[in-house]
Amino acid sequence: MTQMVDYGLDLSGVEHDLALPDLVAEGDELDALVSAEDDWTRPTPAAGWTIAHQIAHLAAADANVLIAIRTPDEFDAVLKRAEAAGSRRADLDAAAGAARPRSALLEDWRAGRAEVAAALRDVPLDHGFPWYGSQVTAALMVPLRLMETWAHGQDIYDTLGVPHRPTGRLRHVAALGVVGRELSFHAAQSPLPAEPFRVELTGPDGETWAWGPEDAAQRVRGSALDFCLRVTRRRSLAETGLTAVGEDARKWLEIARVFL
Repeated sequence: MTQMVDYGLDLSGVEHDLALPDLVAEGDELDALVSAEDDWTRPTPAAGWTIAHQIAHLAAADANVLIAIRTPDEFDAVLKRAEAAGSRRADLDAAAGAARPRSALLEDWRAGRAEVAAALRDVPLDHGFPWYGSQVTAALMVPLRLMETWAHGQDIYDTLGVPHRPTGRLRHVAALGVVGRELSFHAAQSPLPAEPFRVELTGPDGETWAWGPEDAAQRVRGSALDFCLRVTRRRSLAETGLTAVGEDARKWLEIARVFL
């Protein structure tokens, strides 16, 4: 449901040394939330998806990451199954996992998370392996898995009515959102603006996270939380406090995404 395509993105804004421990922490925090909830049949904001569907989707994605890293030649079979399922691929995978007993799904998700973390820890950051639509590297996959865990976790937090406390881990999600600007325009079938952009976000501790030249005419400002909720399509632009200066910057916030 949230597969990002690498278009030769500049990942200089992603803090690789912190990303893997933060990925583990994000998974552990979501684990604590769902482990305390007995009813995984509760519907989430994603149409037709329960809590079990959300966890099943994360578990299925982790399983595919392991295939891509460990046996890349076998990933062709994953792609063929995805092509055959078309737009229903994520729904079908999630439904299959959600049909399993809660305890079994939880244990599989936990085991998969641990294996993915170990596999990504053991490969060089620039090591390439197949993914949906392109080759990706470990440097991209680590924050990508963190982003997906956080985004699907947000759906579960919303379902349970529990505040999703923002942390410094959002910097990885925000960095992907920034470098995903090209993807956003590509997905919207709009030409990529030639002008540089400046993004200034306020982190959870009040610090400023910034990307792009300081004198850029196209500017985006707001909280890091709002930006992450927007680029992961968890909130509409109107539901955030994000502001934009420049026509292209406003267009970007309208179409922003980090996945296809």
